[in-house]
Amino acid sequence: MVGKFITFEGIDGAGKSTHIAFVADLLKAQGKRVVVTREPGGTPLGEKLRDLLLHEKMHLETEALLMFAARREHLAQVIEPALARGDWVISDRFTDATFAYQGGGRKLAIDKLTALEQWVHPNLQPDLTLLFDVPLEVARARLDATRELDKFEQEKADFFDATRREYLRRAAEFPGRFRVIDSTRSIPVIQEELASLVRGI
Repeated sequence: MVGKFITFEGIDGAGKSTHIAFVADLLKAQGKRVVVTREPGGTPLGEKLRDLLLHEKMHLETEALLMFAARREHLAQVIEPALARGDWVISDRFTDATFAYQGGGRKLAIDKLTALEQWVHPNLQPDLTLLFDVPLEVARARLDATRELDKFEQEKADFFDATRREYLRRAAEFPGRFRVIDSTRSIPVIQEELASLVRGI
């Protein structure tokens, strides 16, 4: 069996988390072994780093380095072993999120992030990246209606606009693995599209 790696991406409030369980259940119904995980996090160490990253103020480069440190552990402990077993891995965010948030939103030089990506996972990219895209005002309305916000979710509109633009730039740069999902539509319509995309990989 050959494992596949699917990542879910999008700005906060885009609605991606709503659909992760649906895709996981769809794959399980097809007889596939599925590992569902998230970034930052996914391991005991990664979850500790997640708490720091989402709630503590820090230098921009410290933030980016910790993101990749958590990712290296995540790859070593969860993602790479699962793929080697032939499992399918679904991750709520991966490296594209770092380019979008730390690169687009925070304005860290993209070449620094590219260097870290090449160091941490030079030969591994997702088989399919689902980018859930919504206008900024829709995303903000969804966030305001939910829970206590972390430090990223509390950012201003220009931060999320830049984050979204970097996500869309990445999608245009890597069309082979990205699929942009219009997340303003109804859940059943989106899930019909997701089922078609997952069957195609």
